[in-house]
Amino acid sequence: MKPIPLLFAVLVHSSMALAQSKIDSLEHVLSTAKGDLKVKTLNEFFRAYLSSDPIKAIEYTREALSLATEIDDKKGMAASYNNLGIAYKNQGALDKSLEYYLISLQLYQALENKEGIATTKNNIGNIYSFKKDYGQAMKYFEESHTQFMEINDKQKIIGSMNNLGNLHNDLQLYEQALKYYTEAYQLSQQSGKVYADPLNNIGNLYFKQGNYQRAVEYYKRALALARQENDQLVVLNVLSSMGEVYARAGQFKNSQAYLDSALELSAKMQAFIFEPSILKSMALNYSKQGKMKEAYETMVRYDLKKEKIYGEESSRKIAQMEIALDLQEKEKEMEIIKTEAEVKSLELQKTRMIITIVILGIGIVLGGFNLVYSKRKTIKR
Repeated sequence: MKPIPLLFAVLVHSSMALAQSKIDSLEHVLSTAKGDLKVKTLNEFFRAYLSSDPIKAIEYTREALSLATEIDDKKGMAASYNNLGIAYKNQGALDKSLEYYLISLQLYQALENKEGIATTKNNIGNIYSFKKDYGQAMKYFEESHTQFMEINDKQKIIGSMNNLGNLHNDLQLYEQALKYYTEAYQLSQQSGKVYADPLNNIGNLYFKQGNYQRAVEYYKRALALARQENDQLVVLNVLSSMGEVYARAGQFKNSQAYLDSALELSAKMQAFIFEPSILKSMALNYSKQGKMKEAYETMVRYDLKKEKIYGEESSRKIAQMEIALDLQEKEKEMEIIKTEAEVKSLELQKTRMIITIVILGIGIVLGGFNLVYSKRKTIKR
């Protein structure tokens, strides 16, 4: 194993110290927090641990949901359901993930919380992207991106641009994808915190175009940044990508080392969503070496993992939730139409009443005028 460069070791240590400092700060707040502040702090722990210890992260957000439900903290419940959606997505339970996202979205919509609505829509877009339902993915990504732009949330804008880049990459619209990735990376530089995701995705773009050398350059930059930030999910993503590119380039030993590390990390992180692509790359690496028995056995494992995550049962459940969501949206539209009709009916009744009052007023005035006029004529006689 090559020794870690001193500068890199210092950066990693600094990043881990910063993360620990944040956790210590949250521990301090949690020790005295009550009510909705405690719910918020528990959900902050989820974000603090998600990339390093997802099991602990889930424990915190479940505790947050339990407390939020008990005290009827709707915002805290929405955040907790969204966090659980993220956790299940990483585990590859896409139907369960979407279920939690939809609950979160309904709660945020009831609260008219724009940031929460946009965040959840962005996450829902990811589920449809994984399922290769690109039309639905585009709808949710564009809606969330527009809302993030409206509220000027720089960090969320970076994430939504990165997702839009991924979608255009999947659609083989490489020029537009590169534009999104580049803008996301530049915006992260301007914000003072450089994200590894855009670099990793630019590497994916070059890989799909067959430019393996450029792909590896970006993967290495992304891996260094991810390790610096102790973002294990991005590290896992990059390791998997590196394993595939080395397999295709015929560097079998390097490929196996990266893929073994990726598979081990996915199990540790319970990030099972990565396993099908890792196993597929492993099978490719074996087959290119002529190890057909190992390639076949690995492909069997790949098929089982893929079916569990992307199979018919998962798709059926997601389709059912999509129908339910469409019905809810149509019901809302009908409620709006009904309300508008009722408002118009009330306005019409009000207008008629005013007209009636005016007519009666005019009648009373005219009647009074006629009475006075009649009396004057009587006096004159």
